[in-house]
Parts: sequence; structure tokens; C-alpha cells
Amino acid sequence: MAQKQIEMYSAEYFAMCGIGGILSCGLTHTAVTPLDLVKCNAQANPQFFPSTVGGFKSIYRGEVAHLGFDKGFAGLVKGWGPTFWGYSAQGLFKFGLYEYFKYAISHTMTDEQALARRDLIYIAASASAEFIADIALCPLEAIKVRVQTTPDFAKGLHDGLPKFIAQEGFGNLYAGLVPLWARQVPYTIIKFVAFERIAEWVYSMAPKKKEDMNKTEQMGVVFLSGYLAGILCGAVSHPADTLVSKINKLKMAGSIGDKFNHIYKGTPEAPGIGFAGLWKGFAPRVVMIGTLTGLQWFIYGAFKAAVGLPTPGGAAPAKKQQ
Repeated sequence: MAQKQIEMYSAEYFAMCGIGGILSCGLTHTAVTPLDLVKCNAQANPQFFPSTVGGFKSIYRGEVAHLGFDKGFAGLVKGWGPTFWGYSAQGLFKFGLYEYFKYAISHTMTDEQALARRDLIYIAASASAEFIADIALCPLEAIKVRVQTTPDFAKGLHDGLPKFIAQEGFGNLYAGLVPLWARQVPYTIIKFVAFERIAEWVYSMAPKKKEDMNKTEQMGVVFLSGYLAGILCGAVSHPADTLVSKINKLKMAGSIGDKFNHIYKGTPEAPGIGFAGLWKGFAPRVVMIGTLTGLQWFIYGAFKAAVGLPTPGGAAPAKKQQ
């Protein structure tokens, strides 16, 4: 039986892009939960997690059981629940809305203008999509960071979410929204703009055009472009990522600015992290984000190919239908 052809830029097309985003972000972020766990604790609890390798060993061997971490593999996957659901929701809006906004913005101008201004289209579409996606992610990210950096707080999402709301109120789930935007919006802009441009460059250097390549060859370009874009993403967004880890652990009243100031400058009794502290956990995060972004683009592209849609990258903004 022939596969049903999905009409490009129809409601079904954008829905498929959203589903691809769920698989892309939800699966990959959940898969790297152990690395994310160690990274968050290197930022929030550096006295117990001075290095990446040491952090893995400490949890696996039960050396930090007094903090609330389980021993062995169970300890390394702490926080997988809010990670999966949070990043699945984020992926739905990130990819689905990016494709929609890219299409909608390009259709406010001529095809020639859209091609010439494609970088601005990519920036506007990705920033708008991520702004909305982070509203869905933020409450679950707060629970993830809390159970990972204060493991005796709760076992996971099922008990952590109601306990958090009961103790601190629903509104505090969004205490980290501003730093989350500060981390994710620049990250996503680079993730999409760099991917689109790197893929475009790779295809221009290839011995044959994209449409003449088979799906395997196209997916190789997708992964390479995604991986290189991810390295840039990790570097740009790391300081804000550190603040997200710190602020979601911090139990303190006051504005976002007060919390930032407390984390950065500290007090005479407890000095802040300073500029150097903003870069704690940089190496594992760059490795994680590079691999993660490459895999996300690969999964997204593979899903689109599986449902009969073109693989991402290497194409100008959508042309207007005549």
C-alpha cells in the first residue's frame, strides 16, 4: 500500500514536525540524563562533584549516598521523568513552531526577499518558537534540577511536583524562566541558524545536489551539521545554564535580580560563584550538547524522511504557491 503523501505546509505537515520534535528532544535528553546529572551537580554542588569522571564514580559507588543519591545505575538516572516529559513538550513547540514561523514569515515577502533575508527568518522563527517552548519546559526543568541537585527532596516527577507546589507555590515553578530564556533562546537561534547554514554549505561542497543524494547521504549531512551547530550552542549558552542550575536549587525570597546577585556575588560568609563559576561543568556540557544536537537533528530528519517529508537543511525558505 502506497504511503499517503503529506501536503507540504499543511496542518498535518506542521503536526508531523511537532511529533518529530517530541522524539528528537524527549529521547535524546533522557538518554543523556547521567551526564546532565553530573553536570548540574558540578555547577550546584562543586564540593562533592569536582570533576565529571569523579562525579560518575561517586554516584555509582554510593559515595554520595548521604546526600540522597541511590547507588549504581539507579542513582545515575535520577530525574529522568521530568527530563523526558519536559523536553518532549519543549521539542513539540520548538520544532513544530519553528517550521510554522519560518513558513509564515517567509510568506510576508517575495521569494527573492525571503532568500536574501533567510538568516533573519531563521532567527525570528527559532527565537519565537523557543520563547513559547520554554514556557512548557520551565516547570518540569525546575523539578528536574531540584531532584538532581537535592536528591533527598523527592524521587522524581510524581512526588516532586506536588511537593514543590505545596511547599513553594505554583508560581515558583517559573522562577527560572528568565534564565531559561537566557540559556535556551540564544542556544536555539544558533542551533537552527548554524544548522541551516552549515547544511547549506556542506551541500554546496558536495559532488552532487541534495535532491540527487539518497536518504543515507542526506542524513550524514544532517548529523554533521547538527553536531557542529551543537558545539557552538553549548559554548554560547553555558553561563545561563549554570544560573538555571543554581537558581532552581536556591531557596530564597526576592526578585530574579536579587537571586542573580546572591549567586554571583554571594555574602561575606558564603562567597558567590563569580565569573569563573559560570563556566563550571563546561567540558561535559559541550560534549553533551554537541552530541545531543547532532542526534536531535538526526532523529528529526529520520522521522521526517520516514513519513515521506524532505530531510531538514539545505533548502531556501518555502516558496509561495502560485
